[in-house]
Amino acid sequence: MVIALMAFLAATAAVPAMGGPSPAASKAFDDYATKLEAQITREESAVASFVFAAGSTASHGAQEAARRGEVIAEPGGQATVEVPGGLIHHWVGTVFIPHASVTQVLGVVQDYDHLARYYSPRVINSRLISRQGDDFQTALRMREHEVVTVVMDSEYEVKYGRLDAAHQFSFSRSTRIAEIADAGGAHERVVPAAENHGYLWRLNSYWRFVDQDDGVLVQCEAISLTRDIPTGLGWAVGPFVRAIPRETLEATLAATRDAVEERVRVESAKK
Repeated sequence: MVIALMAFLAATAAVPAMGGPSPAASKAFDDYATKLEAQITREESAVASFVFAAGSTASHGAQEAARRGEVIAEPGGQATVEVPGGLIHHWVGTVFIPHASVTQVLGVVQDYDHLARYYSPRVINSRLISRQGDDFQTALRMREHEVVTVVMDSEYEVKYGRLDAAHQFSFSRSTRIAEIADAGGAHERVVPAAENHGYLWRLNSYWRFVDQDDGVLVQCEAISLTRDIPTGLGWAVGPFVRAIPRETLEATLAATRDAVEERVRVESAKK
């Protein structure tokens, strides 16, 4: 499953087109992702470090808060990292879904042809492009509204794996993100690279699913690459840069919990 981290929507009217990310920004994101994925792979190799491990400030207390029904979202490291011409945003979110199984959670997040059922209005539509075993290629149309509306078409490679039946995970990496003008209108078009505003260039998300006696603990770690803050707009844009990724992650996890809980109710009613 993916997350739309568009950090500059509130100041869109004042933000000029920027084009795609610079080679330096792309390399910085790739290097950041490589280091993070190596860390995640180490953590997911053992039950003791599978969730709430190094790299997240989450603690036993945070896990207890999640079990009480809270959606926990914390910075992954610095939360926002400056790179040449861009920003990397890094957040970790956790939610507990009572009375559910990992199978039921995966039934929601892998329903790639119908994600709008669960994640509307942020997800407008979605489709499964292909599947080979536990490897998926997916496409989503995402929508964010924060003063103005921005629509993005995106594609992802998603790989699922497991430590054991109770500890499963996925790696999702964006392979294409395109800004859409006049979405749904008579003149809908893909915004050319030179006119791209840089709301979202890259998005990776790393999910962990832990089957516990009374439910499933779900953790999502997301990193995204956006343009930097335009000169002179820091006072207006800065707060949104930090708030929107966290709010979107919280909303995504809450929607996942709600969708799985509904699935649990429906399946229980059929028994």
